[in-house]
Amino acid sequence: MDKLQKYSPDDKMCDLIAENYSLLQVMSRFGLALGVGEKTVHEICEANQVDCNTFLAIVNFMVEGFVHIGDDNEQISVSALIDYLRQSHIYFLEFSLPAIRRKLIEAIDYSEDDISFLILKFFDEYMREIRRHMEYEDKTVFKYAEELSKGIVPDKYKIGTYSKHHDQVGETLTELKNILIKYCPEKVNINLLNLALSDIYACEEGLEWHSKVEDYLFVPAIFNLERSVRDEQK
Repeated sequence: MDKLQKYSPDDKMCDLIAENYSLLQVMSRFGLALGVGEKTVHEICEANQVDCNTFLAIVNFMVEGFVHIGDDNEQISVSALIDYLRQSHIYFLEFSLPAIRRKLIEAIDYSEDDISFLILKFFDEYMREIRRHMEYEDKTVFKYAEELSKGIVPDKYKIGTYSKHHDQVGETLTELKNILIKYCPEKVNINLLNLALSDIYACEEGLEWHSKVEDYLFVPAIFNLERSVRDEQK
């Protein structure tokens, strides 16, 4: 592992989390639980059958903000990366976004104010948009990548198609934040609304990083795999 990277396989997992609590989400999406003791990143990954290079590629990317191009022994695992991205989808669709919706319902009085209904309608439309986006990735993009991993090149799809149309899915949350900040209804529980707004900020940031992992780690990896498989079949 390159010494320029912040974290390596020999670092203690507890140190990673102590220095960057946001990496808890990375751990959970790889199926890594707490209770890590004094074990290293390599030991934790090996015990849980997680590809250490892929785990550290995502961790260091999120911490440092750039992608490290390692040697052949440090290549990421496409299957591990897909598993991570799918678990991210589950987190956003089944936990994070529904939790925000519940907090909005608890915080705002919907009995009279039209703006209150507009906020909830806006959020529900956003959730449908995110679900469509992520289901497309799950059913089409990731399936294509898995076929490539088996040496199969489907004729009707290329990763460039996805890359050209990959929008930043967190942008609509910015609009929702602005609506709440500028046009907040009068009848609200301010403490609950602040909690919901804080969660929206966190979710927006999480979705931005999710998109960056797809753009800067997943897409290049599939481009390389695509080229390699096609070259082998010539």
